[in-house]
Amino acid sequence: MAGRGAGPVAAKARADEQREFRGYVDQFLAYLRSARGLSPNTVRSYATDLSSYCDWVEREGVRPLGVSHAELRRYLAELSRARYASKTINRHLSALRTLYKWLLSEGYAKTDAAAALSSKKVAKTLPATINDADVRALLATCDLTTAVGMRDDAMLELMYASGARISEVSALDVRDVDFGQKQVRLFGKGSKERIVPLYDAALYAVHRYIGVARGELLAARKGADDGALFLSTRGNRMSADSMRKTFERHAVQAGVSGKVTPHTMRHTFATELLSGGADLKSVQELLGHESLSTTQIYTHLSIDRLKDAARQAHPRAGEGE
Repeated sequence: MAGRGAGPVAAKARADEQREFRGYVDQFLAYLRSARGLSPNTVRSYATDLSSYCDWVEREGVRPLGVSHAELRRYLAELSRARYASKTINRHLSALRTLYKWLLSEGYAKTDAAAALSSKKVAKTLPATINDADVRALLATCDLTTAVGMRDDAMLELMYASGARISEVSALDVRDVDFGQKQVRLFGKGSKERIVPLYDAALYAVHRYIGVARGELLAARKGADDGALFLSTRGNRMSADSMRKTFERHAVQAGVSGKVTPHTMRHTFATELLSGGADLKSVQELLGHESLSTTQIYTHLSIDRLKDAARQAHPRAGEGE
C-alpha cells in the first residue's frame, strides 16, 4: 500500500500529516456549522463519513493532503466491496469533494484530487406518497383529551399542511405561526427563511394546542419559556429525533407503519400542490429547494397520478384490454 515501504523519517512525516489532517477536518466541520449554517444532523453525517475516510487514510498509509485520484478511487472501491449502497458511496464522495474544495481554498492543500471523481449512477426512484385516508388514520390516533395528544395532532397537521422537514418543525417557535396571515415561517437548510401558507384545519389544531395544551407541558420545565412551539413532557423543545419517534408510534397505531415516514408527508404535500395546478417554481419555493431539478421529480409523480385517474374515470378506459 501507499507509503508502507518508506523509512522511519517518511513514516513519521506521513503520521504527522494524518494527525494534521484530522485537525483540518474538525475545522471544516466547524465551518459547516457556522459559516454554512448546516443542520446538526447534516454536520453529523459529514463527521461520520469523514471519520471513516480518516481511518482509511491511516490504515492504508496515505498522505491525505497529497492524495491521488487513484487512491481516492481505491477508497471508494473499498466502500463498494463492503456492499455500501450507491447512494451512500455518493454521499461519502460528496463529503470528500466539499472537504477538499475547502482545503484548497484555505491553502491547506495544493491540489483537489476529488473534484474530477464521478459519482456512481443511482437508479431513480420516485418518492412515496400517501392518501388522505392514511393521514386521517394517523390523526385519529391522537388522544385529544390529553396535552400530548393535542400536541401530536397539531404537529401532524402542521407537517401535512406545510411540507416542512421534521428538523424545521422542531426548530419552530410559537411566534413563527402567524394566525392572522394564516402562514408559518420556516427556516430550512443554511437557515434560509421561507413562508408557507396554512389551511384552516392545521391552524385550528395548532391554535388549540397553544391555548390549551402547551401551558400544561411547559409547567414541567424548570427554566424560563424559550418560546419553542412543540414541547416534550419535560417542557423542553422536542428534538427532531423525538418527533420522528413520536411519528413512528402513531404510524404503528394507525396501521400504516412502513408505508409512511415524516418525509412522506413532505412528498405528499409537493405532489398534491402540483396535481392541484401549482407551478413548479412556486412548489420549489414552498419546499425550500435550492435547485429546481430537485423539485422536478414530483412532476413525474403528478403525471402518474393523472394517468391513473384518467384510466379509472374515463368511460372507455377499460376497453380493448
